[in-house]
Amino acid sequence: MKKYCLAAALSMAFLAPVAKADMLLGLYVGADGWQSENSGSFAGEGNAQDFNFEDKTFSSYYAALEHPIPLVPNIKLKYTQLELDGSALLTETFEFDGKDYTVGTTANLMTDFSHMDYTLYYELFDNDLVSIDFGLTVKHFDGDATVQGKVDDVSTTETIDFSAPIPLGYLRGEVGLPLTGLSVFAEGNLLAIDDSKIQDYQVGVAWEVIDTLAVDIAIRAGYRSFIIELDDVDDISTDLDVSGPFAGLQVHF
Repeated sequence: MKKYCLAAALSMAFLAPVAKADMLLGLYVGADGWQSENSGSFAGEGNAQDFNFEDKTFSSYYAALEHPIPLVPNIKLKYTQLELDGSALLTETFEFDGKDYTVGTTANLMTDFSHMDYTLYYELFDNDLVSIDFGLTVKHFDGDATVQGKVDDVSTTETIDFSAPIPLGYLRGEVGLPLTGLSVFAEGNLLAIDDSKIQDYQVGVAWEVIDTLAVDIAIRAGYRSFIIELDDVDDISTDLDVSGPFAGLQVHF
């Protein structure tokens, strides 16, 4: 975020009904590393089974293009790696892809919930004191789930592919701390329909280490939480919580 004086920032925040965006095209690109603790349950056609998921480090990459054209939304693309692996000692029959995995044996689960976010958003405010964006995100999952275990004492591996574009609301806010190069931010997506819910949010602090007319570079760190509750979407149901700290770099041209 560009460094205006505090008086000018206050004036734009409180006097203008909608603060101006970049006078020219603005491009944001960034990458984050995300150290998550993973927990939850997974089901095919039958009862949900709790799995002991491995903690992992994931990566995400994003790019956002902002412009000064009224009524035309800005666009942001974001890719998130999300491959969850876990195991469970079955205490009841676990049904997956038409197979009943044997009680008392171990089932291994490998899932790929990596996805692309397509976001269209508007800037309600955009100045050095406060920035608020709102819009719509389509979160597109195109992955698979594989279960390895025993069915009637025979080692079996079954895989289900799934693909689901899911629309969510989008909101982002950032507050600058004048004369420090620091800001705090929060960003999130949310959808709740019947028994399914997707909640993806992050909160953190950004420190602008380079601030020139040509480019701004900021270091970001914070906490990200991703909850995936799906009720029979492409023959799978989930109740997953993927949460933990993240850190990354953002460049603004």
